[in-house]
Amino acid sequence: MIEVQPMSVDQLAGAVVLFLGAVGSLLLVVWQSKCHCKVNLCYIFQCERRPPNEEELKTLANEAKSMKVKTDKMLKKEEKIQDDEEAILQEVRSPRLVPKRKTSKDLFSESEPEPEPEPEIDKLV
Repeated sequence: MIEVQPMSVDQLAGAVVLFLGAVGSLLLVVWQSKCHCKVNLCYIFQCERRPPNEEELKTLANEAKSMKVKTDKMLKKEEKIQDDEEAILQEVRSPRLVPKRKTSKDLFSESEPEPEPEPEIDKLV
């Protein structure tokens, strides 16, 4: 016969969790399959899964199309961001003598002329 060694409560709990996880995974695979199946769990409840009908297939096709449109939009945005990043990196890497854009220092110096120094007045003693 099979001899079971003594175990602690946490080891028993781990074994129960592993067993229930395996059974749950098996039930999940059966339930998500598109084939006709009937699950009878210890005569407590019965579940039945049938393949989707035409209406469900149409809604699934519409959902797939909308997801494709969304992913295409996201890919276009990602490509634009990558192009912008590459342009910035090339701008930083390549030395240039004349800046492309005016800096804040240039804008400040153009908008406000520097004040002229005041003439010194001789003090009378």
